[in-house]
Amino acid sequence: MTTLTIISKPDCHLCDVAREIVETVVADLPEDAVEVEELSILDDPALYSQWWEKIPVVLIDDRLHAHWRLSPDRLRAALEDASAPASPVPPTPEESA
Repeated sequence: MTTLTIISKPDCHLCDVAREIVETVVADLPEDAVEVEELSILDDPALYSQWWEKIPVVLIDDRLHAHWRLSPDRLRAALEDASAPASPVPPTPEESA
């Protein structure tokens, strides 16, 4: 399962917009494909220090996906890629021998 984290704060208009985009995009994906969590920079000094000037921040599996503005199409593509099964890695010639 893919984890999407929204880092935000109360009374943040861009955070509200990002939250709506996340809800819409995730609703279109298979059920249980994405777990959404939201963290507030006001509850965590380390998050505040790292992200205060860039919220809202969206992380996918703990990697930065976007900050300030969120594109629904780009988010959808990233979540589809993240939840796609990994391609099997073919054995190296040494492993095949």
